[in-house]
Amino acid sequence: MSTYLGTTVDQVRFQVERGKIAEFARATGALDPRHVDPEAARADGHAGALATATHVVVAGHQRDQRGFVAALGLDITRIVVGSVTWTYARPLVAGDELVGTRRVVGDETRQGRSGTNRLVTLETEFVDAAGDVAVRQREVLVERGRS
Repeated sequence: MSTYLGTTVDQVRFQVERGKIAEFARATGALDPRHVDPEAARADGHAGALATATHVVVAGHQRDQRGFVAALGLDITRIVVGSVTWTYARPLVAGDELVGTRRVVGDETRQGRSGTNRLVTLETEFVDAAGDVAVRQREVLVERGRS
């Protein structure tokens, strides 16, 4: 069993910004007017422009990626992202303030073609100002075996 299970890797705080929502909508080809037109979002019962489904990836720009990788004993030059999933409790809207706390929820090794691979599963709970979980993100990082 890994000594890292349950370890809090980092915590990040950020605001869901209307301009960033529009950038994500353009970049991902999201055509729903509720992403760029707050009035369209309000007409549908939302407090502001709706964030796109992958919006919480902005948290990665606030984090010390090298620091957490080193703290978990991983070699950043051999890491690839195996998967990422998001589970929403509610839509995110412009103006939301979120705090994301990322923890290690899985750490295992598997034999691969290039040697023994380490798979580290991280879960981030993004909590809103009311203290409710708005989004859960799970990501699996694969540290490839040495060739």
